[in-house]
Amino acid sequence: MKNTFSEVKLFQVKPDKLNEFEMLIIEIADKQKERPGCIDVKYMKRFYTIDGVENGNPPRELTKIVKCVKYFSYWNFDNKESYGKAVDWLFNEYGKAIQKLLIAPFDINCGDSVI
Repeated sequence: MKNTFSEVKLFQVKPDKLNEFEMLIIEIADKQKERPGCIDVKYMKRFYTIDGVENGNPPRELTKIVKCVKYFSYWNFDNKESYGKAVDWLFNEYGKAIQKLLIAPFDINCGDSVI
């Protein structure tokens, strides 16, 4: 969708906090969708890789956790002003709860949509 504003976050979750993190993001995602201007929000758990896989074959499942499990979120808005208000809400309501489950602060990338 053109003329929207999107954000991608990377969460590096502590291995012993996976269930707690997943329960929290289920709660958060429902409330994120209610934020004014929100078009969509999705979360993905990275548990597959294409390393060592021939083209055309499905990815292979990761077999062990080395340091953390990576989760990504995608949050899309009608404009950057709506996004700014929603991020302020997220940090105020859930910032501390999320951060205690991570090995490092989450990484945020945001910008205007291209397509």
